Amino acid sequence: MQKVKIIECPRDAMQGIKDWIPTSEKVQYIQSLIHCGFDTIDFGSFVSPKAIPQMKDTAEVFSRLDLSSAQVKLLAIVANVRGAQEAVKFKEIKYLGYPFSISENFQMRNTHKTIAQSIDILDEILNLAESNNKEVVAYLSMGFGNPYGDPWDVNIVGEWTEKLASMGVRILSLSDTVGTSTPKIITYLYSNLIPKFPNIEFGAHLHTTPDKWYEKVDAAYLAGCRRFDGAIQGFGGCPMAKDELTGNMPTEKMLGYFTSGKVETNINPKSFESARNEAVKMFSNYY
Repeated sequence: MQKVKIIECPRDAMQGIKDWIPTSEKVQYIQSLIHCGFDTIDFGSFVSPKAIPQMKDTAEVFSRLDLSSAQVKLLAIVANVRGAQEAVKFKEIKYLGYPFSISENFQMRNTHKTIAQSIDILDEILNLAESNNKEVVAYLSMGFGNPYGDPWDVNIVGEWTEKLASMGVRILSLSDTVGTSTPKIITYLYSNLIPKFPNIEFGAHLHTTPDKWYEKVDAAYLAGCRRFDGAIQGFGGCPMAKDELTGNMPTEKMLGYFTSGKVETNINPKSFESARNEAVKMFSNYY
């Protein structure tokens, strides 16, 4: 039976909300996700509180989680070396997620660094991760297209994949940052990159409008992708997306797709339904 990894991203769902979500609410929600069977939970980020105020309590959220019988792996986003130094202090955090954009414009918007500076930072983070028994998940922002006028084509994506692989990146998630991907581009990228880089685990961090989710998941899966990021109900997404309907890939839609195709997701339906209820209850106050 075919298997896929589902990465749930409550951090992505919460980070753009302007109103403060109390720490206790975050803990309760993330706790509900821990025993659902997700491969990984992208639970928080160690970034500047000025940049993303909603995530300033990530360390406290982590300290309150009961991970005593958890099988799930935890991922925290870091945007610089200081954030990585903070994240590696927590032994239960398995992955450091690093957003690397192949768009100079977006990299400046997102981290106030050039691509050249970002490569240097990634190199330091890879060294930190290795010496602290962590792994790095690199997110290739603007992986499916670029609305900012920077050069973009599938060859550029391939060149950056080769560069990051040579640096030691082993998990690379192509990110549809502002929802520009099409099935044709998704198919082309995964069907070309996966055979070319057999040592890289490719992921799909897709953003979508409500009517486009199926064609995007279908294209990525049929092209060989087996690692998918999602957020329950599609909450969140990139605050820079032009279309307010562009959100995260809805986890429940993906689960329906994989279940109907008899693909193993390892998700416990009862635990997931409970977590989904928690999500609706919490996010209805903010969306």
